[in-house]
Amino acid sequence: MKSRKLFNDIKVILFAFLLGAFAGTVIWLFLKAVGLISGLLWDKLPEIIHFKGYAVLLCAAGGLIIGIFRKFFGDYPEELPVVMGKIKKDGHYDYSNMLVMLVAAFLPLVFAASIGPEAGLTGVIVGLCYWVGDNLKYAKTHEKEYSEIGEAVTLSVLFHAPLFGIFSVEEENANEDVSGVKLPGITKLLLYAAATLGGLLVYYVLNTYLGVAMSGFPSFDEVSFGMKDCFGGILYVLAGILMAFLFDMLEHLLGKLSGLIPKIVCETVCGVVLGTVITFFPIVAFSGEEQMGELAQTFTSFAPLVLMAIALLKLFLTAFCIRMGMKGGHFFPLIYSCVCMGFAIGILLFGYDFPHLVFAAGMVTAACLGTQMKKPLAAAVLCLLCFPFKLLFFMFVAAAAGANLKKQLETRLQEKKGDKPA
Repeated sequence: MKSRKLFNDIKVILFAFLLGAFAGTVIWLFLKAVGLISGLLWDKLPEIIHFKGYAVLLCAAGGLIIGIFRKFFGDYPEELPVVMGKIKKDGHYDYSNMLVMLVAAFLPLVFAASIGPEAGLTGVIVGLCYWVGDNLKYAKTHEKEYSEIGEAVTLSVLFHAPLFGIFSVEEENANEDVSGVKLPGITKLLLYAAATLGGLLVYYVLNTYLGVAMSGFPSFDEVSFGMKDCFGGILYVLAGILMAFLFDMLEHLLGKLSGLIPKIVCETVCGVVLGTVITFFPIVAFSGEEQMGELAQTFTSFAPLVLMAIALLKLFLTAFCIRMGMKGGHFFPLIYSCVCMGFAIGILLFGYDFPHLVFAAGMVTAACLGTQMKKPLAAAVLCLLCFPFKLLFFMFVAAAAGANLKKQLETRLQEKKGDKPA
């Protein structure tokens, strides 16, 4: 009996590994296609077509195409909270529009929208997990676990952060459980580990032998901090929290604005604004990985107020793209925006000392992501994408401060609403 149970457990774990490997393949193919088409549109064609308004024209055309696509096929890609909300509400995720979801996630990325790829890809991978559960009797009994694993693998592979996906899913579950944070059981941890290993392994092999699909963020290995940095840390945390609230406010206001504009027109206007902005400020185009690498090399040529302006412009453009129809994820551009803000404040306080600026950028980024996500562990682990491990404790404290503040404010707001008479 025990040997049979062990055999079944091994089969479940092996299946999770294969599911992760398949997810890693889909993610690599998607990102590779985005890279090839983006290179053609933004590197090859401009060498042939010498036209000052090229970015405006191309982004406007992209906005029009996206608007027509959304008009006929629906409001895709769906953002990560929407995907997970549907799963919690319905216990399932509709995968019948898989091709539509892929195209909808693909289009804004190749037209230089200030977004990341995680929103669209998470819906696709989770949908694939439910398709597997519906079509294989063997997988049906583990359908919920496989959907959560699909989300975890997608986030882990995209951000090259194996623990980020796991903490993101489990903290999401904990936020809904009044009894508090609960660690997943050994079996589920093994499933996470197997699936994440499969996804990352396949992604690495494809990157190695068929070319890198996505450049990724630079890694800031040098860091230095002392007492003065810790005192400055209070300011960094406040700046990160304010950036998160500003982003939420921009999303809210721009969401209301987009509701007043007819579809197709809204997306086309978004494209025109996007193209105009990146014509004059190309540093805020796309999701921000390559631009952040350039920033790390050239930061001494930027005045701190210019870096602040870049951070706020990137923040606005990301919210603008998401709410005006060129939708996608927000993690990548938020990280870039926070690094610019951290560098700016750090330079104002302590000058152009790169290791100290890395501490500043890490604290601002962690505080912002923690506030925005309300998941301090996931936010701190995500920051390891760019920042050294020795900052993990400080980044967790910053993320926890932001997450707890936002939760308290939301609780008080709900209590006030509850006190109002119907």
